[in-house]
Amino acid sequence: MEKTAITAVSGQLGRAIAQKFIATHGTENLIGIARTPQKAKDLGIPVRKADYNNRLEFDDALKGIEILLLVSSMDQPQNRIQQHRNIIEAAKANGVKKIVYTSIIGDPDNNGFSPVVRSNRQTEEDIKNSGLQWVIGRNGLYIDPDLDYLEQYIADGAIINSAGDGLCAYTSRNELAEAYVHMLTEEELNGQIYNLVGNPISQSQLAEYINRAFNTQLEYKAISVEEFRNNRIKDLGELLGTIIGGIYEGIKMGAFNVKSDFEKAAHRPHKSVPEMIEEYKRNG
Repeated sequence: MEKTAITAVSGQLGRAIAQKFIATHGTENLIGIARTPQKAKDLGIPVRKADYNNRLEFDDALKGIEILLLVSSMDQPQNRIQQHRNIIEAAKANGVKKIVYTSIIGDPDNNGFSPVVRSNRQTEEDIKNSGLQWVIGRNGLYIDPDLDYLEQYIADGAIINSAGDGLCAYTSRNELAEAYVHMLTEEELNGQIYNLVGNPISQSQLAEYINRAFNTQLEYKAISVEEFRNNRIKDLGELLGTIIGGIYEGIKMGAFNVKSDFEKAAHRPHKSVPEMIEEYKRNG
């Protein structure tokens, strides 16, 4: 097996992918990369230090690597493109053969989340133009944050946002991890973009599924895009509040209601939302 590296293994998605890779392919051919390697030492694999802002660190971190999974930066949209280019250029200079990239679904033009989507689309183009083999996953929205927010939903007695009747194709980090391990290891998946999502549901359906799983009495309450965005900005600040507001505006407009390619990548159907909620409960 070719020597494989996963970036951001100290973060939640990078860690989940590394753990799934270890479970299915062992540790011998896996290298982690992290800005703070000690945060990932429990994975039981070598972890090399590299910061997305530092091209020279990635020149060192990618020596001997043949396949690279690039986890999208969590920085502000205007910083992400160059950060990703640092890694792409280091990969080209150091003999990496293939890049797998974690992108995202969404609308690049019409809401507060669009700058994030645009930055991801630019990196997709940079990777496709790199001359390397590539595979791109466009991740759906995680179900996990909604479940992490359950206490607030219970306090409010409702899920309150601006999505209206819009449908959202959710996913989870565990589901994504399985798909990305296949994308790393199977050549027949190369050269494709995959929407890594499950079946789309409404916010009312989400409330119903949460009620079944947690014996709650939630309902869904729709508010205006402007009111929800202002609420999020008040609680989270201008940058994050605008992004979160834009996500739910995007749901309302249909930007997260996309056809799933998950089964093509993972060779099995995506878990349903009730199944993901039950998995979340089991994992505490």
